[in-house]
Amino acid sequence: MGEFASICRDCLTTAPAARRTCEGCGSLRIVNHSELTDHAIAHLDCDAFYASVEKRDRPELRDRPVIVGGGVRGVVSTACYVARLYGVGSAMPMFKALKACPDAVVIKPSFEKYVVESRRIFDKVRALTPLVQSLSLDEAWMDLKGTERLNGGPPVFQLVRLQKEIEDETGLTVSIGLAPNRFLAKVASEMDKPRGFTVLGTEAAATLAGRPVTILPGVGPVFAKTLRSDGFATVGDLAAADLRDLAKRYGEWGLRLHELAHGRDARAVNPERDRKGMSAETTFNTDLAEREALEAELWPLCEKLASKARRDGVAGRSVVLKLRRTDFKIVTRRTTPAEHVQTARGLFAEGRRLLEPELGVPYRLIGIGLAEIEDAADAPPGLFQTESARTLKTETTVDALRAKFGPGAVVAGRALKGRATRS
Repeated sequence: MGEFASICRDCLTTAPAARRTCEGCGSLRIVNHSELTDHAIAHLDCDAFYASVEKRDRPELRDRPVIVGGGVRGVVSTACYVARLYGVGSAMPMFKALKACPDAVVIKPSFEKYVVESRRIFDKVRALTPLVQSLSLDEAWMDLKGTERLNGGPPVFQLVRLQKEIEDETGLTVSIGLAPNRFLAKVASEMDKPRGFTVLGTEAAATLAGRPVTILPGVGPVFAKTLRSDGFATVGDLAAADLRDLAKRYGEWGLRLHELAHGRDARAVNPERDRKGMSAETTFNTDLAEREALEAELWPLCEKLASKARRDGVAGRSVVLKLRRTDFKIVTRRTTPAEHVQTARGLFAEGRRLLEPELGVPYRLIGIGLAEIEDAADAPPGLFQTESARTLKTETTVDALRAKFGPGAVVAGRALKGRATRS
């Protein structure tokens, strides 16, 4: 197919130079970039996925603000783009979301349906390349290097075709970013949502310079506040900073910030990290209904799961509680905390909060899970002096002691309390 600098997103007509309209169909939906055929790392992100599925299935909601989430005490899982105009966002407490957008239509999540739609979309992605790394049900990285001959064109051609096929066949839209590395591909996919297609190349550092530091992976509200107080409000501020100063202030994370601020990211697309969740559960010898007894079973599961997450170098964006009643009906509850979770204490706090409204009936099983798994390097907990960081440091030290001296070398006070409860 050769090199080209322009491609139409409606009819896939290519041209050797940038253009405003398609010579083939007259469309204005053109992707122009001087490096259009040079890059092969892409990030695909479904647009307001849960809400889009609901709107597709209920056309009368097309122009209405739609929120997918829990009840008044729950949180927003996804808000459609109409609701986002009112300031509604993911993980926002439901009462705040409804205060901001009182006319919103609230729909309880139907994860079984979302899993089916996710599989339809990402089966198409995996038909292009085996190098796919999922972050969640609705987004993934892919590496398309070396697929040109097999798939009938360079990566950008394959991706434009893929985007069109997904929309035509599922009625759902996706946004795609194409770049030389994972970080830039994810940034690109978020630049023109919904239904966007953006390419970032050698101009990336200049494009990033004026952006807030929160676009960098792992820089959440807590760390962003620290960076701003240190004089680093934008990505450009970090790019201009002395590397030694950043390393002195923030250790290894400072070195990573320096690389990211210059648009560099050496991480490969890793299909082995293609995991949407991990969990631990236990079935009781006798049915349990009391809070203390259920919490006594929950704590060691949290320790087990958090330790595995740290060994695997991952953290969860969401926490899931699973309960099985005596009639074998399964109850699942899910929440998305402000910070990614990688500690037993963080897991237990969220699990106990989810358990509270379910008390009052006996259960035969309890489980705790992490969902929407990410590399821990992309999602560090609140940095340095925050409580979550101190907890992570403590639990990591306990991991090392148990690895060296055995699982009984260090026993948490809560575990001892749990043993007393069960005996």
